[in-house]
Amino acid sequence: MGIVDFLRVMPKAELHVHIEGTLEPEMIMSKAEENGVKIPYRSVGGIRNAYRFNDLQSFLNIYYSGMSVLVDRDDFRDLALAYFKRAHQDGVRRAEVFFDPQAHLRRGVNLSDVILGLHDAAAWAMENLRMSIDYIMCLLRDLPEDDGISVLQEALKYRGGVGDGWIIGICLDSKEYGNPPSKFRNAYRIAVDNGLIPVAHAGEEAPAEYVWEAINVLNARRIDHGYHAFEDESLIKLIAEKGIPVNMCPLTTLRIKYFNSILDVPVKRALDAGIAVTINSDDPAYFGGYILDNYIAVYEGQGLRLIDMVKLAENSIRASFLKDSDKDRLLRELVNLTSINSLDSLMG
Repeated sequence: MGIVDFLRVMPKAELHVHIEGTLEPEMIMSKAEENGVKIPYRSVGGIRNAYRFNDLQSFLNIYYSGMSVLVDRDDFRDLALAYFKRAHQDGVRRAEVFFDPQAHLRRGVNLSDVILGLHDAAAWAMENLRMSIDYIMCLLRDLPEDDGISVLQEALKYRGGVGDGWIIGICLDSKEYGNPPSKFRNAYRIAVDNGLIPVAHAGEEAPAEYVWEAINVLNARRIDHGYHAFEDESLIKLIAEKGIPVNMCPLTTLRIKYFNSILDVPVKRALDAGIAVTINSDDPAYFGGYILDNYIAVYEGQGLRLIDMVKLAENSIRASFLKDSDKDRLLRELVNLTSINSLDSLMG
């Protein structure tokens, strides 16, 4: 077994992927034609050529434009099914998937169509691909908190238990800078009181203070991105000591130009600091890489050892919200894989 094959078959969890960010240009074109939605592109190639981003906002502009082709329950089922099939090929056994209900509601899409379509896909993948899947609803942080609370209260009827393919958590995403976590303290209180698990994008484009707020104000169980946290040594020490996982998306950081080189993405630094860092794909249709591509990029670009890659997969399983018994099962599979395929022999 070669190194890439080994990285592919390692059982892993994907903990940071936006389902709308898996909308490939081919599906944008087909859904636009199917649903009679006008888009500013004439071809798949034209869409791909537009994927040149200078910052987060330039990406978000195209991201929201692309999702305009999603209008009914079948569209959301098709979107999620395509992602689950691809993720399964990359060894993803557990997926905790973000979605943006506000972005669809303000286009006139019914919330029930969004969530039921996503659940249809999860139910199929859980039965046919033996994946474990749940959803985390995101609040658009550049909108008022009251708007988020309104959508949250409507979405609560779709919450479920871990492994049921419904909503289990709450998150913040979209334009971070100028929209600190503390803006959403009331929404998070309502969510947690109703059994949702709190996580948050923090420290992606905004300073370390946003990560402090996500932890201290929102009680976030995981931090997504968290790159600016590494500017504050006391914060890094806290994250390590508390065992707060940090979900990184390496290829995203390069396409949005947070970092100029894969060497600058603080994956190895996080590992060395004892942080439960994980590798994820974020918006793979836009950033040129699904989860395996991100694993390969980190392995090749940061000079990591295969044992480090196994640790990243282990981190993803432990950082998931699976029941302990399900985590143990996946961890045993990972141990068995590494014992059967000697890491020294893979290194050649």
